[in-house]
Amino acid sequence: QDLLVESGGGSVQAGESLTLSCAAAALIFSDYYMAWFRQPPGAEREGVAVIETDGTTTYADSVKGRFTISQDAAKKILYLQMNNLKPEDTAVYYCAAVQDARMPGSWATMDVGLYTTHGFWGQGTQVSVSA
Repeated sequence: QDLLVESGGGSVQAGESLTLSCAAAALIFSDYYMAWFRQPPGAEREGVAVIETDGTTTYADSVKGRFTISQDAAKKILYLQMNNLKPEDTAVYYCAAVQDARMPGSWATMDVGLYTTHGFWGQGTQVSVSA
């Protein structure tokens, strides 16, 4: 059984919006850093946004002001609201989680390797943005 299950991807035109959801029924959000990553076609996976156990959020420069990460701890759902989408946002989007105790410092909050080694990943959801 998957620990993290994403939904909400799709195909949109530039300037439109999408909201991604990640259901994490088995996790206690207060114990985990919850993050969104993406992997564009032919490129490496990269961090998009993270929400720390104290609610602090951090964004990649490329999405600041357009994307918003949030969570509903009671429902155990992580969200990524994406506004003013651009063709360069086209990617497979992944939800990921790592325990607070595994986080070595603020420099690692969107480190792919850390989440791969010590955390959990969803299966991904495709977002395609046309010009």
